Amino acid sequence: MSSRIICMGLSGGGRGLLTKQLQGYYTTTAAGGAMRCSCYLSTTSRRRGSAANREQEPGSSKIAFIPRRAVLYVPGSDKRKLAKIPSLAADCVVLDCEDGVAISQKTAARETIKSTLESGAVSFAGKDCSVRVNSVSSGLCSDDLSVVLSSSTLPQTLHLPKVETTEELDWFTEEVSRSLKGRELSQPLRLILFCESGRSLLSLSTLCSHAKMLCDQQGQLVLDGVVFGSDDFCADIGMTRSNEATELLFARQQFVTIVKTHRLQAIDIVYIDYKDLEGLSKQCNEGASFGFTGKQVIHPGQVPVVQRAFSPSAEKIAWATELLRDFQHHQEQGKGAFTFRGAMIDMPLVLQARNIVAMTSAQQKPGE
Repeated sequence: MSSRIICMGLSGGGRGLLTKQLQGYYTTTAAGGAMRCSCYLSTTSRRRGSAANREQEPGSSKIAFIPRRAVLYVPGSDKRKLAKIPSLAADCVVLDCEDGVAISQKTAARETIKSTLESGAVSFAGKDCSVRVNSVSSGLCSDDLSVVLSSSTLPQTLHLPKVETTEELDWFTEEVSRSLKGRELSQPLRLILFCESGRSLLSLSTLCSHAKMLCDQQGQLVLDGVVFGSDDFCADIGMTRSNEATELLFARQQFVTIVKTHRLQAIDIVYIDYKDLEGLSKQCNEGASFGFTGKQVIHPGQVPVVQRAFSPSAEKIAWATELLRDFQHHQEQGKGAFTFRGAMIDMPLVLQARNIVAMTSAQQKPGE
């Protein structure tokens, strides 16, 4: 699918330069440096108050990139925590029916999530409004989808945990279609899958391909990314979990390689010691260097550290903006390759600069 993106972060010739036909997945790299952050871009339509809204204009066909640098879970049964959502700075806030909810509170969670969506009392402005349902294998997913998708206001994204087989994906897409029967969507729902077991990791490429095929056929879902659920993964294969996560090095790199090959967002593991912000920062920088696009968080205090790590630095933004302006100048003069800050610039570096500025625009929140 070829789509169009126009970055709003530049004016004049620089802005026009960022109009490009593209497909899927972008990576940002500083000149001569290591990969810092990357994103997946997909097509959607305008939605009031949502994260996707930041790049859209009435009547435009521009891509709406939904940033998910920090992915924060809020138990769907906890009204006190739900009321705090407007104050949360995370890109992606997930109303949880799954691990964050006791089995005795599952019914309350899905009903509370539905009423929260319908009432509009909780603002999701500038955030990806997401719902994590229970896994297909739990036997609870059908009830979650039936209630949540009967809401007059739908979430922007659905998160499906513990995916292990293509049959689970078949069942899930059919159940979503059944729950949405008779409704016309202004845009498809985004879908995030979870890899949380050895079997899932070994089958991940097949699962990504199958999910994308099903979404294309069904038309009501768009696969946006995959989350690596490290704690369940460790429990599944008998691995001892540590703060440093050295035991997960191979699995994380295999995961991100597969997910990014499928041009999807790759969401990294939770840093379990939520008070250790220095350790969190170190693991974030490591994940960004691996190619992860974001990270799960378990406490609001982790959000600023995570979102800073998965954003282009001020120096990279300045480099990209100046490079694009110079490139535009040389293009107008009919010149090809040129020298910028002592380095020869070719199209790969120009594309990297475009990506940096485009992501900066997409990730910008009110007040930032």
